[in-house]
Amino acid sequence: MNKNSTVGNEKIASLFDAGTFVEMGAYIKRCGSSDTYDGIICGYGAVSGKLTFAFVQDSDRLKGAFDSTGAKKIEMLYDAAIKNGAPVVGVFDSAGAVVLDGSATLAAYGRFMSCVSKASGVVPQIAIIDGACTGMALVTAAMFDVVISVEGKAITYITPESKKEKSIKIAVKAEDESRAIAAARELVEVLPQNNKDSACVMSGDDASRAVSVSGLTGAELVSAVCDNGKFIQLYADMAECITVGLAFFGGQLCGVVASNTNSKKNGKLCGCGAKKAAEMISFCDRFGIPVLTLVDSIGFADCEKSEAFAALASAYIGATCAKVSVVVGKAYGASFTLLGSKSVGADIEYALEDSVISVMSPESAVAFLMNDEITKDKSRADVEAEWCEKYASAVCAAEKGDIDDIIPESELRARVCSALYMLAVKADGQPERKYPRTPLA
Repeated sequence: MNKNSTVGNEKIASLFDAGTFVEMGAYIKRCGSSDTYDGIICGYGAVSGKLTFAFVQDSDRLKGAFDSTGAKKIEMLYDAAIKNGAPVVGVFDSAGAVVLDGSATLAAYGRFMSCVSKASGVVPQIAIIDGACTGMALVTAAMFDVVISVEGKAITYITPESKKEKSIKIAVKAEDESRAIAAARELVEVLPQNNKDSACVMSGDDASRAVSVSGLTGAELVSAVCDNGKFIQLYADMAECITVGLAFFGGQLCGVVASNTNSKKNGKLCGCGAKKAAEMISFCDRFGIPVLTLVDSIGFADCEKSEAFAALASAYIGATCAKVSVVVGKAYGASFTLLGSKSVGADIEYALEDSVISVMSPESAVAFLMNDEITKDKSRADVEAEWCEKYASAVCAAEKGDIDDIIPESELRARVCSALYMLAVKADGQPERKYPRTPLA
């Protein structure tokens, strides 16, 4: 088979802008073979005009079997990607290792993982699973920043016995190969080239546009507030109580963590949702992308492990990227603290006028503390309304300095864009002082 007419060549060429793909190590043969080209195709080109590196496991070449030669080509690719500060896209589709190579193949996987690890946090890495990706190949794919899978084609398991288990977190599920490639291109287009670069700026929507968000939650809420309603949602099938993804606000790329009160958890934050949010925050922080948190949660879900919530707290506290939070509905108990409050590192936190910020739900608070105030002339609902006004309003939180401002619903988009503009310098890194002024006599 001609080396330029394989399935792998077609896949990698479709990722790049037409006519820009350049193959690296095109004539490298398999170790010990004089007639079989290696199963991994590597190269670079432009994606929406941005330099990008990519590799594809070619199922037309001995089913993409992985060996030490493939590891060598991967190392060449990653060296170039890191030196040039450009993202890497990897397409996984392999029958596995070349078993007869023994320990050399096992070492090859280690070198592959080492390349991915060294690039982690330096350049964005996007994995596409378009066939079999098992064992150590799956472990390697899990080290990438974003994993895209092709429905009906992706085969993922660590061992044959674990086929029915969820072995990897999938950020985007694509209906077919072309949609998976399109998703990867979209991510490369909007993300920074590397950890020193700024994300692209896309305009075309009025930053001061009034919005109406009453009754909206999750992805619908984000779409109503962001530029042109375009929200790139990630991990949509995981932990529905939290919605995460990427969107532009006033032309600025931002990671989003938003509560979803329409989930099965009824507005409660579960452990999986906490880990999902923590993963999104960590990803944004690695590449200096601001994080917007939209809070509407009534506290913890039942029977959850504390480690997941500890991971969420650590993610917010440790992240140095710009962080803006808005309480758009209810924020009861730990959900107020953990979901991007000022106490865990938010630079700016707003609340909508009718939001409720309370140590516990008004119903529980009244039952616990104010039952004796319920009379035939004063109903439980009246006492609960009194609790909300005295102890759970956005005004109460603002008076204590835990909320920076209370804003009308229509101004939500404008205030978010304004805060992100103000924090833009923080996202690019704090300016360094050369030397202070010395007063002269």
